Amino acid sequence: MSASLLNQPLLVLANVPDQALAERIADALVEQGLAACVNVLAPVRSVYRWQGKVERDTEIPLLIKTTQARYQELEQAIVRAHPYDVPEIIALPVAAGLPAYLAWMQDETARPLRV
Repeated sequence: MSASLLNQPLLVLANVPDQALAERIADALVEQGLAACVNVLAPVRSVYRWQGKVERDTEIPLLIKTTQARYQELEQAIVRAHPYDVPEIIALPVAAGLPAYLAWMQDETARPLRV
């Protein structure tokens, strides 16, 4: 993958079942350098079909700012920490943004991983 694609900023969306897990995942992703920032949002109601049944749950959304270079490691970290068999993890490319903020995202996720 070219350097410009690896530097592509991403907004990753994920939902978790409770506030405590949201905080743990947010802290771990930022502390390890997998994300520059994680917004932990207010609880939402999710309605979805799972294994043939309509489910209704309260979940905590996470807005995770990272880069393509860190995406695979970030995804693996969320999957390891998440209790769902198939957690929601969706990455959206950032088409534009304040250049200084995008540079900060790149700098924060370009450092060696802090484990």
